[in-house]
Amino acid sequence: MTRIILIVVALGLLGAAGGLLYLGAFPPDPKTQTIEKTVPNDRFQAK
Repeated sequence: MTRIILIVVALGLLGAAGGLLYLGAFPPDPKTQTIEKTVPNDRFQAK
């Protein structure tokens, strides 16, 4: 019984390590979002 638990834990740790290595080697692309902000233009206002 103890041996089965140790094997399951070892496989879980190996899977987690493999997942981290995969994410390190092939990181996901960042999501890009365009931001539009209106800036008041005081230079061309009538005085």
